Amino acid sequence: MTLTATDLARRLADRAEAVCRHYLSNGRREGAYWLVGDVANTPGRSLYVRLSGPPSGRGAQGRWMDAATGQHGDLLDLVGLVLGHTRLGETLLEARRWLALPDAPTNSQPNPRLKPQRSRGSSERAARRLYAMASPLPGTLGETYLQARGLDARLAAGVLRFHPSCYYRPTTTDPPDTPTAWPAIIAPVTDLAGRQTGAHRTWLDRHGRGKAPIVTPRRAMGALAGGGVRFGLAQDVLAAGEGLETILSLGGLAPDLPLVAALSSAHLAALALPPSLRRLYVVVDPDPAGRAAALALAQRAEAAGIQTRALSTDLDDLNDALRRMGPRALVALLASQIAPEDLVRFQPVA
Repeated sequence: MTLTATDLARRLADRAEAVCRHYLSNGRREGAYWLVGDVANTPGRSLYVRLSGPPSGRGAQGRWMDAATGQHGDLLDLVGLVLGHTRLGETLLEARRWLALPDAPTNSQPNPRLKPQRSRGSSERAARRLYAMASPLPGTLGETYLQARGLDARLAAGVLRFHPSCYYRPTTTDPPDTPTAWPAIIAPVTDLAGRQTGAHRTWLDRHGRGKAPIVTPRRAMGALAGGGVRFGLAQDVLAAGEGLETILSLGGLAPDLPLVAALSSAHLAALALPPSLRRLYVVVDPDPAGRAAALALAQRAEAAGIQTRALSTDLDDLNDALRRMGPRALVALLASQIAPEDLVRFQPVA
């Protein structure tokens, strides 16, 4: 019997959780969904796969979507994207292999089901629209939030923006009555050429005193690989870290030091570095993923002939240390990790 692509997708859907455990091993099950960061099997929650549901139509078992990029499809599409296939025959052969079915002749034509570039372009445009719709940061709840974190909002005012009612898609673990709109800080993700390729949202509570009481108060959208949220133009020296609060904490200690927030440990490890760079500071988050990402980035930088220095407080992330110690004490703690020629840069904002 000859099985079509639709037949194979249906058989994969019947074993949706096993497929996810095999091809998206860095994800996890939450209720009726498998959650993972993206089709590259990055840890996270952006991509979700339905593990149960009707065999076809809305909410069908095996259907998936990446909320950050807009990519979606069935499990045959997903297998092809995870493995980087460009030919339908490759994906059909892999599906047959995984399902323990006899091999069939392969299709040498390009796979019309795999269209990541179109999805990426749509998501990039959506990210740019969201940023354009947002308002300047000064005088908003976004400024209130940063100040509550011990940060000088003036350092962020030229980059970050504020949206008073930004859409939030609740997860399966959010309460059923979770509102679908919250105030949010909107940050532009840009590439080395300064082109905006994505956006990052930090949803806030209604008073701006903390993050919104939702399961995932931070999410990114668009093309993120290699990019980041940039503060200042990097030439020979740059400091990189994961979170916005971490990088803005460093900005308060060294206002003229170019900075970039990669937004996650996986994206920090894959950060694209300017070709003119000669020295890179990597802010290390004190958890296994943070340390591994910082090491991976440092190794890539050193292989390219870039001097690297780690900035770490060992126990706290930089923002926690800033609020606990104050800026001058934190600079004193970090002084031994800073290149002597850069010490002049570390003059905390008055």
